[in-house]
Amino acid sequence: MAELHDLTALDQWQSLQKGEISPLELTEHYLARIERLNPDLGAFVTVTPDAARARAAGLQESGPGTAPIWGLPFGDKDLEMRAGVPAGFGSRLFAAFVPPVSDEIVEAMDSAGGVSLGKTATPEFGLPSYTESLAGPPARNPWDPSRGSGGSSGGAAVAVASGMLPFAPGSDGGGSVRIPAAACGLVGLKPSRGRVPGGSAIDSLAGLAVPGPLARTVSDAALLLDAMVAPTGYPADHHYALRVPGSDGPFLASAVRGEGRFQLGVMTTSAWDDAYDITIAPEATQALDDAVTAFASMGHGIEQTALESDPSYAPAFRTIWQAGAASIPAETPEQEELLEPLTRWLMHRGRALSARTLAEALKTLAAYERSLIRQLSRFDAVLTPALAMTPRPIGWYDAEDGERNFAQQVQYTPFTSMLNVSGLPAIVLPISHTDAGLPMGVQLIGRPGGEATLLALGAQLERRVHWERRHPAMW
Repeated sequence: MAELHDLTALDQWQSLQKGEISPLELTEHYLARIERLNPDLGAFVTVTPDAARARAAGLQESGPGTAPIWGLPFGDKDLEMRAGVPAGFGSRLFAAFVPPVSDEIVEAMDSAGGVSLGKTATPEFGLPSYTESLAGPPARNPWDPSRGSGGSSGGAAVAVASGMLPFAPGSDGGGSVRIPAAACGLVGLKPSRGRVPGGSAIDSLAGLAVPGPLARTVSDAALLLDAMVAPTGYPADHHYALRVPGSDGPFLASAVRGEGRFQLGVMTTSAWDDAYDITIAPEATQALDDAVTAFASMGHGIEQTALESDPSYAPAFRTIWQAGAASIPAETPEQEELLEPLTRWLMHRGRALSARTLAEALKTLAAYERSLIRQLSRFDAVLTPALAMTPRPIGWYDAEDGERNFAQQVQYTPFTSMLNVSGLPAIVLPISHTDAGLPMGVQLIGRPGGEATLLALGAQLERRVHWERRHPAMW
């Protein structure tokens, strides 16, 4: 007999609407799973059972409404502030910090009817693409706990992949939703810049970081995306004059229908190829080949493509990554000592940058955005490997040498950051497993505002592969 966590998030929501299960019953089910599984996996850094039960009971008393994720549990990524709940940002520097106010994306999840069960693990300030912070235990991959979960939404991915949550919001500034989704065998969607009002990236440095969903199915990802975009219903309440082109949703319909034939590009080049030796592992190549074969058999057009050489990208992105760490509030030697070596290195590099260097980097990346959109414009979507390697062992990244650490991150995740720079939507799909049982995914890159096409393609591939039936041993 199926347990509640065996159901998709959409199935759970429909059961809630029909009164077949209650928000409190669902919350208790997931709290019990967190209590059993989290000590070994490190998905949550803070669990808030009393607040979750009170929230679920309040929703139960008011009865089902039109809120898009009414009664469904989730976890806040620990880069986001929830009033009254510790916010550590993955850092020992903020070990005692309890924010008095909530961030907008947290308020949006509440407005959408969700029930927060706590805070999911993230690396220090979300800077690296792996979740192994000194502030807590590493977020371990449910498919092989000796492997990492990716980052920076690593805790969220572990929680969903192990059935501690039906889905989870993450944030993606260089691949931080898509990398852990690929490592943990999930669907992960990075929306277009400006798509999610509570995290548009329009007001951030280089416009990189946006919130996005991690889920086991394409429909579940779309359900959560709609909640993020329009928590009180469409039309979405955008805060800026700038708009994403095309439809503003809802997106669940595209994922449920999964219709259309499209022209797909296939690409194994990346923006980092001029600066680093990028080698694609056989397992990643096989996953890409499997996806190409599947899409071709469905009648989609397939054409190989490659990016133009652009040696300006790597130094410009490095500059922005370092500049993003410059404002970390470590002002004394004692505070700096609480930071991890990589973070200290980034912070000092960022603070040493000149205004001219930063301005030139921003200009370079703006030009790259235009160039990438032009290069991919003849395709409805472009298919790449999700990652260049299999999920990395815990402890694989150099903890002391910032330059080597950065190179390792690029070589593992060469296909993600260019889409944050360009503001394009992208979805990771968990198409296969290696002989050792590790998940391998592919990435689809969309046109500006092309989330509906990505979800439709993802739904078609899901119906062919049925990855929702796969679970790690501890499931």
